[in-house]
Amino acid sequence: MPHQNRRSFLKSSGVTAVPAIWTASVAQAMPVQGRPAVPARPVIKFYDDGETFDVGDYIGELQRIHEAKPIEVDFYGEGGVAQALESRFAEITGKKKAALIPTGTLANQLAISVLSSQKSKVFVQETSHVYRDEADAAQAVFRKRLIPLAKDRPYFTVDELRQAIDDVKGRELFPGNIGVVSIENPVRRADGRVVPIEEIRRISAFCRRNGIKLHLDGARLHIASAWRGVPVLEYCSYFDTAYVSLYKYLGAYAGAVLCGDEEVISAMPHLVKMHGGGLQSNWTNTAIALHRLDGLEARLRDSIARANEIFPLLNRIPGLRVTPLEGGTNMYSMEVTNPIDGKKMQQVLKDVHGIKIDALDAANRTLLTVNETLLYRDADFVASAFAHAMKLS
Repeated sequence: MPHQNRRSFLKSSGVTAVPAIWTASVAQAMPVQGRPAVPARPVIKFYDDGETFDVGDYIGELQRIHEAKPIEVDFYGEGGVAQALESRFAEITGKKKAALIPTGTLANQLAISVLSSQKSKVFVQETSHVYRDEADAAQAVFRKRLIPLAKDRPYFTVDELRQAIDDVKGRELFPGNIGVVSIENPVRRADGRVVPIEEIRRISAFCRRNGIKLHLDGARLHIASAWRGVPVLEYCSYFDTAYVSLYKYLGAYAGAVLCGDEEVISAMPHLVKMHGGGLQSNWTNTAIALHRLDGLEARLRDSIARANEIFPLLNRIPGLRVTPLEGGTNMYSMEVTNPIDGKKMQQVLKDVHGIKIDALDAANRTLLTVNETLLYRDADFVASAFAHAMKLS
């Protein structure tokens, strides 16, 4: 598209006209402690919860970390960067101890199993990862009975939990066999919606009064914290155990950290080994995650601020609408009401401007996920790129 015509289009769209070409020069980012450098070819990814690296970039990140301070290798999770990462997470969550676990599924399952001991009943959200995405491990491997609440909704209330427990007591032969309540927050199958902190407080108080343990699937807990303004430390204070992922927004390829009291977490190394999760060394994931923990909360705040600049500009483009989800976090609804070719729009954004979005559906709707890659470009660049892509589609 000729430069002058493109400027005229952007002006008529109400969007500031700036060069939005993939080959254009990138503004030099000022060095900020805890903020990774802007890549030589920056790509904004309106999906995933943080920066993800291909193999070459991942190796490059590890090399830079090692050059700054030699990476200390762990041995089956003992010592080195693995132990350093565990210490950081114990501090972050306010728990006595933390253990590196190879996957989030295993972290959830081991926490629930140990907390519930010989008790078999576990209450979960029907939309939760524990219920929907862990291959029925609770039932098949750990002999737990999952009781789902809040069908097709992100959370249940304390009143719903109390009623479900009363139903068990009134209808079953062994009513006192209730071990754990597990809560995922935020809930990815509910597009990142959260459990309101007021409800978490009420559920926690109820469970503690009744001797019921609480587990937090906090794979994306820092996102809930950033968007809802509730400190990670406070979230974790209401639960007996909490798991956080290393690869959702910390850049690692795999891994999880489970935090809790001394008795529960001390049991984890043996249980991990028993279930085939003992890795001879974990440094390739823990070194990345430990490095990217520095400045994480600041990067998330900056990402929110950048989104608050970008989305009003996108909403000035005729036929484009971006809106937050009720009770949501970093996922926003995007709808194109003009008759366009959604696949072509997606392709132009990627090939011409270095902006990746998920595929639009038949009604030209998709979700835009806010993450730190938004910090690679300014708001005007992103807005003009979307306007240009719509014009060509």
